[in-house]
Amino acid sequence: MSLPNCPKCDSEYTYEDGALLICPMCAHEWTLAEEKAAESADELPVIRDAVGNELQDGDAVTVIKDLKVKGSSTPIKVGTKVKSIRLLHDAPDDHDIDCKVDGFGAMKLKSSVVKKA
Repeated sequence: MSLPNCPKCDSEYTYEDGALLICPMCAHEWTLAEEKAAESADELPVIRDAVGNELQDGDAVTVIKDLKVKGSSTPIKVGTKVKSIRLLHDAPDDHDIDCKVDGFGAMKLKSSVVKKA
């Protein structure tokens, strides 16, 4: 089994000491679980808005069409700006944005009905 290079200095001389991986060049220590978690974090799917722009946590988006809200008599209008979104990568449905909409409160939106502001 070949060991991974050091994540700090990219040295190839890493060695195992029990459950730890150690780099003799920079003295960085980490576990295989941390290594796998870092790899899986890189594999998260990219969430794009209706126009194809990549969305990130904390972005501001604008609603591109009127949205009916269940339990409310008024829709969310076109052009409504939503700040500080949070992306949901493991959402079971298509609602992959968690946010607060002024006047409506916390809700989930689909990335296909917003564009990056």
